[in-house]
Amino acid sequence: FLCWEVTFPFRSMFCQLSDSCDCAFQPKIDNLELDLCRHVYGQHLAKEVIVGALKQFTENSAPVKPLVLSFHGWSGTGKSYVTSLLMRNLYRDGMKSSYVHQFVPTLHFPHACQVETYKEQLRSWIVGNLSDCSRSVFIFDEMDKLHPGLIDAIKPYLGHSYVMYGTNYRKAIFIFVSNAGGEQINQLVFDFWRNRKDREEIKLEDLETKISRAVFNNQHSGFWNSDIINEELVDYFVPFLPLKLKHVKECVRSEMVSRGMKPRDDIIAEVANSMNFIPENEKLFSQTGCKTVTAKLDFSL
Repeated sequence: FLCWEVTFPFRSMFCQLSDSCDCAFQPKIDNLELDLCRHVYGQHLAKEVIVGALKQFTENSAPVKPLVLSFHGWSGTGKSYVTSLLMRNLYRDGMKSSYVHQFVPTLHFPHACQVETYKEQLRSWIVGNLSDCSRSVFIFDEMDKLHPGLIDAIKPYLGHSYVMYGTNYRKAIFIFVSNAGGEQINQLVFDFWRNRKDREEIKLEDLETKISRAVFNNQHSGFWNSDIINEELVDYFVPFLPLKLKHVKECVRSEMVSRGMKPRDDIIAEVANSMNFIPENEKLFSQTGCKTVTAKLDFSL
């Protein structure tokens, strides 16, 4: 993955200099908003923040810095699914687009002893792909498993002042996906429930600082003591809230519809109730979100 495809030079140059070439970048923010409304459950904050950020960024022909988003929350709350919906509404080929680049630590950066080598390779990969298309997207999945210090290699490309000749790197989008910060998110949602407050009343400012501190101070996070956090280069820490029983039921219903099945309340209830919910006494939140819905539905049919 450490070599980028050599593309036709005149097309690449035209793509960087002409407003009529978008490197297959075709943002459909209204469609994105509709997709999130139809297919993502229990995530009012993520929907609001992502749509607002993408709308503002894509409508700006000369952004001052790349858009940097960091998704946080428990497994199964929709972080990866929302990422795929984003790509589907930004590029014609979605996640399969040659301008969407996804990194998985256990696959691309497996050995702690090679961090310095990975840093050089990562910088080279990003510069090469941005030279080919300034509207590139870089997705760093499973940030919890990334070796600390490695992610700071890309710090120069996230700010305002870096100079990259031949391309406007400020049009790029960087997305980090992590389970870190999930405990802080869940605790706040639980506190709202305990105080008889609606979870829809939770605002971004209630969580952003908690999340940034949590990932910065977590030795098992790829953002541990990171300059990216310290210098506030992440535009939005996007919280994904834990899912309640009613949200899991919506996931089951959606899965049945996607299979061409007529949703049945008895099957929906059976699948949803087979999930593990915590805390032990209150059983408020699905421990795996909607991640195991497909397997549980298979078992119930």
